[in-house]
Amino acid sequence: MPIESSSNSSAQRPSYLAVLRTMLRNSLVRDMSYRSNFLIESITSLAWMIMNLGFYLVMFRFTAALAPGWGKYEFFAFLATTMLINSLVQAFFMPNAEEFSELIRTGNLDFALLKPIDTQFLISLQRVNWSSLSNFLVALCILAYSVYRMATRVMAPLPLHAWMFVAYPVYVACGVAILYSLMISLAATSIWLGRNQSLYDFWFYITNFSRYPMEIYEGSVGTPLRLFFTFVIPVMIVVNVPARIIAQPLGLSSNAGGASPPGPYPGFLLGFAIVATIASLIAARWVFQRALRSYRSASS
Repeated sequence: MPIESSSNSSAQRPSYLAVLRTMLRNSLVRDMSYRSNFLIESITSLAWMIMNLGFYLVMFRFTAALAPGWGKYEFFAFLATTMLINSLVQAFFMPNAEEFSELIRTGNLDFALLKPIDTQFLISLQRVNWSSLSNFLVALCILAYSVYRMATRVMAPLPLHAWMFVAYPVYVACGVAILYSLMISLAATSIWLGRNQSLYDFWFYITNFSRYPMEIYEGSVGTPLRLFFTFVIPVMIVVNVPARIIAQPLGLSSNAGGASPPGPYPGFLLGFAIVATIASLIAARWVFQRALRSYRSASS
């Protein structure tokens, strides 16, 4: 018989906040038990980030803007936003999504289903990779430096508004939620497929579209890609929306050459990002619950 998710259990539920604190603490204790490995992982992540930053520093020696409205420091703010979102996803959700198929193979998913707490919550956050948060701190420094350089330049300085610093973390959280929704949906397919390593590769291929300003997607090929990955699979708004808030307030961008035209759908994207986040979370929940209904105990 199919096993029902513990989310349907009538048992007394524990405090989700207390459970989250326990999982965070246990993950930190585990990482600190192998400090050399923790340091190596942190250094490796930082080295990868520095190499990416070096690549774009070399690129901007030969061009003033990567795309219309995205000069050197605008793009570095965009790059920092990408790093912020990816570090959060890799720290909190990636390790758990990667291990989901192993839980099914070994039968350990049975124990998760029997616990008096929502299964998706438990599966998604039971392990945290603290070393990935080293990128988060470096990305914050890059973002602060980029905003400072944009705000203090002589030609067309960036106007700073309080709403930018309020809206930016909100839309960063929306970007994390959209990527999480895609990741947990792909992980849930392990119940039907048994093993879905190729689908994780698919996740990386898809999220590559979120790593560049949408202005570069123009023409007979670029425009359909931009529309599809904005309004069908909304990965392109993951970074573009928060990056625009901090680097192109009110849809306007500035660079050494002066103001540039606003990018495509600048105002509309703010509202659509909220709608897309809610829709993504609902769709991911539906896929996860439907997959659980197809799961059969390892002992059956």
